[in-house]
Parts: sequence; C-alpha cells; structure tokens
Amino acid sequence: MTNILLVTIDSLRADHVGYHGYERDTTPNIDAYAEESSTFMNAFSHVGGTRFSFPSILSGVTPMMYGGHERISADQTLISEVLDDAGYRTGGFHSNLYVSGQFGYDRGWDEFYDSAPDESTTSKFRKWAKTNLDGRLLNLLKRGYDFIESSQGINVGSYHVPADEITDRAIQFIEDSDDETPTFVWAHYMDVHHPFLPPEEYQREFRDEPVSDSDSIQLRRKFIEEPEAVTEEEHQTFIDLYDAEIQFNDAEVGRLMDAVEANWGDDYVMALTADHGDHFLEHGYFGGARLLDVKNHVPLLINGWDDTGSYDELVGLTDLPCTLVDTAGIDVPDNWFGQSLRRLVFDGEWDRTEILGGYRDSDGYEHIRVREPEWKLIAHEDDEADELYALTDDPEEQVNVIEDHPSEERRLRKRLDDHRQLVRATQADDVQRPDMDEEVKERLRRLGYDE
Repeated sequence: MTNILLVTIDSLRADHVGYHGYERDTTPNIDAYAEESSTFMNAFSHVGGTRFSFPSILSGVTPMMYGGHERISADQTLISEVLDDAGYRTGGFHSNLYVSGQFGYDRGWDEFYDSAPDESTTSKFRKWAKTNLDGRLLNLLKRGYDFIESSQGINVGSYHVPADEITDRAIQFIEDSDDETPTFVWAHYMDVHHPFLPPEEYQREFRDEPVSDSDSIQLRRKFIEEPEAVTEEEHQTFIDLYDAEIQFNDAEVGRLMDAVEANWGDDYVMALTADHGDHFLEHGYFGGARLLDVKNHVPLLINGWDDTGSYDELVGLTDLPCTLVDTAGIDVPDNWFGQSLRRLVFDGEWDRTEILGGYRDSDGYEHIRVREPEWKLIAHEDDEADELYALTDDPEEQVNVIEDHPSEERRLRKRLDDHRQLVRATQADDVQRPDMDEEVKERLRRLGYDE
C-alpha cells in the first residue's frame, strides 16, 4: 500500500494560487507540484467555514449530515479510522480547535496533535470569572480584550501554532516511519487564517515596508467591525499580508514535501486542498461562514498519480477522502457520500453535476445551497432573502436574479429538498456541541469564530 500525505491549508482562496491564474508569486512550490499533478479547477467546499468543511474532508459527508458541524458522530467514519484499520500508521497535526479531540476528530490516529490546551492558570481564571462574576463584570472583561485589540493592536494570546512547527511535527512522524508499514499523514496549516502576521521576509515579497503585528491586528478589527470605512490602501495592505502568509505557508509545504521525497521516495500520493477561502469585502463583509464562491472555491491537486491532467468538472470536498482510500486500494465506506476522483482521471467517468451543502447558524437557522456550473440557489431559513445567481453571466455573484427565473428557482429548490431528505435520513443522537474549556472558547473567538 502506498504512503499518503494530506495537506490542508485554512482559508486559502483558489484565486490567490498561482496555478489558478493569480498574477502574484504566492505559491511557487505548490505550482511546481501542480505541474506534475492531477488538478481539479472547480473544486468547492460544501460550506465556507472550518467546522463545516472538515466533516467533508475527513469523513466524506456534507456538513449537516449526522449533525456533523457540531461534532463528529459515532455513526460517522473518519479517514484515519479507515486507514488505521487497513494497517496504516496514522498521524494528524494541526491547531484548529474545531477539529480537535473535543469535537471527535481524535479517532483512528497513532499520533494526534491538535494543540488543545491543558487547563492553564488563565483558563482557570476565565472559568472562575464565568462562574463567579455577574454578567456585567464578565462582559466588561470581554470588552476590555476587544478594546485592547482594536485600539492598541495587541493580540492577547496565541491562537494557532505556526506552520513551521506543524511541519516539524509532521516530518518527525514521517522520519520515524519504517519501510514495512504504510503511513498516512495529515497536516493542516492555520497561518493563512486571520489575523495575518507573516514574517517580514515574506511581506517584503509584496510590499516595500513590512506591517507590524499591532497594525495588522488593528486593521483586522476594522475589516470586521467597520468594513465600510476600509480605504483602498488599507484593503491592499490586507491583501499583501494575506499573500505573504500564503507564500510562507507554501515554503513550509515545500519543506514537508522535501522530507516526504527523502523518506518515501516515489512511494506516496499527496493531496493538497483548503477547507475554504475568504471574503475580502467583495460582498461588503469580511470572513463569515457563507455560501458564495469566493469562500467556497478551493484548490485541489493530487500528486503521485501517473497523470498531469487539468479537470474542469465540479468536485466537492466529500470526494477527497473517497479518492484517498480508493488510491490505497480500500473500499469506500458506505456512509461516505462522495466519489473517487480516480473514476474521472483514469476512467473518464464523472456524474457529479452539482455541489450541495448547508449549515445552521448560531440561532439555529438553516442556510443551504446548490451550485451547478451555470446556476446557484441559496435558501435561507431566517429573514434573509433567498439568492439565485446566473454564474455564466455573473461569476462574481453580484446580482440576485431570483425574481427573473422562476423555473430555475423551482428546479433547484427540488434539489435542495432532496438534500434535506438525505440530511434527515442521517441524523444522529450524539452530536451536541461539547462543553468547551474557557481557553478553547477564547482561542476560537480570537480567530473570528462564533464559538
């Protein structure tokens, strides 16, 4: 059985990747691998958010199946469990707490690093404060954190592990492998997620003067809290920082791949993708788990196959775990809902014509979408207006044409109803969100998540 490396990069938009046509040299290493890979140019996450995307990447389901965006159900099967059962040595390395052991992602790994904190003194204080302070004092403390970040650019605490440390851990696991046991490694990088604090050497690739961490953090707060007040210069500065983070992350992917080739030779398959992209005010806001293409169009390549084709067919992230276990010669689990991309690449067969997905927001309202090559319908359960986009004429999804195309709306609503039926058929009873440690909640909140 072949060794498998899965690389995922948080918040990496496809249109900021070189082989997708981006004019800046953000991804020289990834571009070089793309030339030797199968590349899937229309790959989409099923929702634009980490906790909604990883049920697809690691367990082959769309986000609302099994209640999977609250936590992984016992009825779901992780790719780590499949490969572990098949005799693989498995190692996972990341620092996004929505994919931590608390959320059920620690199953099937021989080694699993998720950076979840031990209960520190700070954490114990926050837990004490929540229990013993009245609501006004507790809110005052939280506002104090926000004020410090907004006014002084001080980021109170470290909320993800930098790419070089994730690479070091993954390399150590690879170097500890033996020649007799196949190995599966998953490395997830957080640096492309805001706040953008790239090393100065990478900033200088895109701008004359580097931006200080404090200025970058203050700018992020402005993007979140006052997007209408962001100037053109500030917008470009933010893009510069984002691109610098991408290039830093690309360098670490290159370092990881050097170790893979040194230790595994040609006996590996590497898949690289992102869990989602990001918004940079194209629709008036920054961040958020949304269903528009700038947040859902992601890079996806498979390196190590005897193929260097580029494919324009619609691909969903549920297809990725199916592809990897199929590559290992293992049957795809019955409770996965994707397809192996080997059918497309080696058999010329592909019948996916749409990408479905949806999520429930913090108030319990459903937001669900179906995307075809030419049309997209987004339906909202709250008071937000439903959206229909004619993608051929409006690829940037700026004009809602739902009043002009009632027949397309009806047709696509039928597909959403079919997906809701499938979601209901896979409900599980054990998916309540875990009771998170106060330090975990704080780290997620500082990353911009609604924890």
